[in-house]
Amino acid sequence: MAMSGGKDDGSPMMEMNTTPLIDVMLVLLIMFIITIPVATHAVNIDLPSPQPPPPTAEVKPLKNKVVLTYDNKVLWNGQPVNNGQFVALLQQTLQMKPEPELQFQPDSGAGYELSAAALNIIKASGVTKFGFVGNEQYSEFGKAANAPKATP
Repeated sequence: MAMSGGKDDGSPMMEMNTTPLIDVMLVLLIMFIITIPVATHAVNIDLPSPQPPPPTAEVKPLKNKVVLTYDNKVLWNGQPVNNGQFVALLQQTLQMKPEPELQFQPDSGAGYELSAAALNIIKASGVTKFGFVGNEQYSEFGKAANAPKATP
């Protein structure tokens, strides 16, 4: 860092050295950028913690499947339902002992708004046996039935 004590004739330097000021401002700018929280758009789902498998029973547990279609329909075990019916069906399953497993499978063309609304309804209902199924079809780009094909 070069410093100057004035001119050669002995007169004092009249300009202010702005290099330290710029250094401090850059450090502050970097600190502010680092501390800005990352913007995330997510639906928080409280998934149940893993539990040991129950003792083997000969009764096959019930499973209900919720499918979201590309044309914004909610299917309960293959039958279309509206939001009111969906809530009522979820409440009925909570009364059953043991509680049936709820499988959630959105179609690749299903809208985000429909998915978020359905997940919020499921979360609000208090379902404890919940799982996502069918995600393996999206493990590779273009593998899903109606997914766009990759062009070389």
